[in-house]
Amino acid sequence: MPAEYTLTKEAPAPLPGIYSQAVRAGNYVYTSGSVGMAKEGNMVEGTVQDRTRQVIQNLEAVLRASGMTLSNVVKANIYLSNLARDFAAVNEIWKEMMPEPKPARTCIGVAELPAGGTDVEIEFTAYDG
Repeated sequence: MPAEYTLTKEAPAPLPGIYSQAVRAGNYVYTSGSVGMAKEGNMVEGTVQDRTRQVIQNLEAVLRASGMTLSNVVKANIYLSNLARDFAAVNEIWKEMMPEPKPARTCIGVAELPAGGTDVEIEFTAYDG
């Protein structure tokens, strides 16, 4: 079965020719990393919590376009440019927005993220089986 690629206008567009918003391979959907941009392409101002909320909304739209929901997420990777400062704040939004049972998760501090100096990027793996 060939992979299916997701593209929705309800989330920021991927850079042309660089990556897809998500790829479905069988019962799995793998999203690309998403940052706190509105679908129009502007970075959400405010706090890391504001951008985290936007990231999850973006990924939720991508999952919906792939026929899944946040409840299908089995693994998440979170990248923070300031882990010590932002870990607890991101966890508050995570607890608020992600349904039970919470997916497996890794949170990594990184030196820098792409996309205009953002402070948070998240990617999901979702399963429908």
